Amino acid sequence: MIAAGFGFRSGATIQSLLDALACANPEGRAFQRIATADDKAEAEVFQMLSTHLRIAAQGIDQATLTAQTTMTQSIAALAARGIGSLAEAAALAAAGPGARLLAARVISHDGMATCALALGTAL
Repeated sequence: MIAAGFGFRSGATIQSLLDALACANPEGRAFQRIATADDKAEAEVFQMLSTHLRIAAQGIDQATLTAQTTMTQSIAALAARGIGSLAEAAALAAAGPGARLLAARVISHDGMATCALALGTAL
């Protein structure tokens, strides 16, 4: 099972999120989950992504996000959330216990969104 985790700024568009996803997934792997922080999961842009992809949006609580070990360390994510990468942490959490990142997070071309994919055994 593959999960796509996202981080994004308040001004991000659906194109920002789709671009980040395309950059993170150049092989076009099938994924079953999209996730971000609880407070971002209800954002209109993330709900639009959910509708576009026909995959339910999953919000991950702060305690679960901070329990994840990320590959990268974003100064902004550390300051805002106390985690190295929201995208990486969300992907790992959504993919379940023992998940591993397929690669480090990538940033959309407009700099407004990040995405990472994780492989796990969650159902």
